Amino acid sequence: MSGPGFMTLALAEAEAASARGEVPVGAVIVKDGQVIAQAGNRVEELGDSTAHAEMLALRAATLFLGDKRLEDCDLYVTLEPCPMCAAAISLARIRRLYFGAYDPKSGGVEHGAKVFDHATCHHRPEVYGGLEERRSASLLSRFFAERR
Repeated sequence: MSGPGFMTLALAEAEAASARGEVPVGAVIVKDGQVIAQAGNRVEELGDSTAHAEMLALRAATLFLGDKRLEDCDLYVTLEPCPMCAAAISLARIRRLYFGAYDPKSGGVEHGAKVFDHATCHHRPEVYGGLEERRSASLLSRFFAERR
């Protein structure tokens, strides 16, 4: 499987999250070309404001590998990570971050806090935004339009 294939898996996680009434964000973590963790948002289901797709995938990957560091891992996520998730991505030492839709309002990578740009940030992954951007943004737009 390739990068676009991994993002397709993340989009499937986002669609599943939407079906559960969650904001449609999905994440997949890959090591050596193999998926080791995947998750969608579960904030509402778990009543946990930190249960973002990225956080859940990071937790699952560290459990799977038995290591808090994910140095040789890549993260695919359908939305630009928020500042909380960006900080966790840095702490986990994710090698590459691929994200779909940009988030000018709540993003923490290319917008807002720009977590990886701070001198106090210990690790900055390679960042690639806009992968499957249209599909990712469409899921989000549709989700919020249905709730208005």
